[in-house]
Amino acid sequence: MIAAIALLDWRVVGEIPLGFLYLAPMLTVGSALDAWQISVIAALCTFLAEVFDDLAWNLRTGISRDVLYFAAFVGTGLFVREVSRNRKAALEHLHEIERQSDARLEAEEQLRILIESSPAAIITADADGSVLMANEAAHRMLVVPQGELPGRVIHRYLPSLTNVSMRGASQQLFRTVMQARGQRDDGETFLADICFSTYRTNAGSRLAAMVLDASEEFRTHEVSGLHQLLAGSRIAIGAVSHEIRNVCGAIAVVHQNLAHGGLLAGNKDFEALGNLVVALESIASVNLRQSANQATEIDLTALLDELKIVVAPSLHEEDIVARWTVEPGLPLVWADRPSLMQVFLNLITNSIRALSKNNNRVLSVTAGSGANQVLVEFVDNGGGVAHPEHLFRPFQAGAEATGLGLYLSRAFVRSFGGELRYQPLPDGACFIVSLTPAISSGQDQP
Repeated sequence: MIAAIALLDWRVVGEIPLGFLYLAPMLTVGSALDAWQISVIAALCTFLAEVFDDLAWNLRTGISRDVLYFAAFVGTGLFVREVSRNRKAALEHLHEIERQSDARLEAEEQLRILIESSPAAIITADADGSVLMANEAAHRMLVVPQGELPGRVIHRYLPSLTNVSMRGASQQLFRTVMQARGQRDDGETFLADICFSTYRTNAGSRLAAMVLDASEEFRTHEVSGLHQLLAGSRIAIGAVSHEIRNVCGAIAVVHQNLAHGGLLAGNKDFEALGNLVVALESIASVNLRQSANQATEIDLTALLDELKIVVAPSLHEEDIVARWTVEPGLPLVWADRPSLMQVFLNLITNSIRALSKNNNRVLSVTAGSGANQVLVEFVDNGGGVAHPEHLFRPFQAGAEATGLGLYLSRAFVRSFGGELRYQPLPDGACFIVSLTPAISSGQDQP
C-alpha cells in the first residue's frame, strides 16, 4: 500500500498533495506492530509524502508540514494499536468469563449429582427454618413425597435445630456435630446424627445440615452390649457359684465331722445348719444355660486399628510408647467382635496399670499367624506378675475390684474357640491371645 501510494504520488502531475493517503497503511500497521515499529513506518511515510509532493519545501513551512505528517501517521498507528490491544484484552476477558461460566456450570452439575446421589440427607434452610433445598435421601428419611419438603419448617422434623438461632446478623456461626432425636412425617421417632453449619448471605442467614439415621447402629450397639452383659453375667455368676460350692463343701465336711462326734446329736439348730448348707450348695450347683454362640468372621487387622483409636488417648496420657506390629494379610478369625474388643481393652488396661510404676514405659502389640492359629501378643515391661499361678482365678486375693477381669477375658476367648495364656518375661509380662482362622490352612488366602 505504501509503495502504491508513493508511485501514484510520483506519477500524478499537479499540486494535489496525496500524503493523507498514507493514513490507510498506518491503520493496518497499527493493529500488528509495536510502537517503535509504527514510528519507523510513520517516518518513512512522512519522507515519501514530502519527496513526491510538488509543494515547495523550505525551512519554515517544510518542517512544520513534516511534523504534522509524522504526528498524524504516528497518532493514527498508535490509536489503532491501542484499540486493537483493548479489543484483544476484551476478547480474552470474554473467553475467560465463558470458561469460568462453563466450569461453574460443570461444578454445579457435579455438586447437584453428588447431593442427589448422597445416602445422607442434605438440607438447607433459611433463618426461619424453612427448607430451601433437600435431596432425595432427605425425602426418604423423613417419609415426605419427593419434591414436597422445600417450604416446610425443618424444626418439625429436627426439633433440636430450633435452638440454633440464625436471625441476628451478629450471631455466632456454628460448625458442629450433634446427636439428637428426629421425627418422620408419619410420626415415627428416630435417632439422628446431624452435621450442620450456619452461614450468611445477602438474603440473610442460612443453615446447611447433613443428617444420618443412626437408629440401626444404635439398635445394633445396644443388642451387642446386652449380649455381652448377659454373657459376662453368666460367667461371673458361674464363678461365684463355683466359689460358693467350694465353701459349702468345706462346711459340709465340718458338719459331718461334728455329727459323727455325737456331741450335737439331736440339736435342732445343728440339724437346721446342715439343711441350710445342703440348700445353699444346691442353689450354687444350678447350671446356668450358656448364651448362644455369637462368633462370626472378624477382620482382626481392622479390629486392631479400632483398638488403636480407642486406647491412644490413655497411652498418650500415661506417656507410654506403643509399638504396633501387624502381619500383612492376616486371615479372618472366628470371634465375637464386642467380646474380643473387651478382652483386648482389658489386657491393655492391665498393662497401663502395671506400667504406671515404671519410668521407661513400653507396650508392644504384635499380631501374626502361627500353626493353624492367629496370635495376638501384648507385651509390657511393667515388671511382670508376682504369682502367675493365681492368674485367671476369680476373687483372688490382692486383685483390684473383684479380680474377674482376666477370668472373664479367658472365658470370652474360649467361648469362640480361642485361648488366653500368660508367658513370663524377665522384666515384664506377655499375654497371648490365640484365635482360630476362619479359613483352613490348606486353602489359599485371598
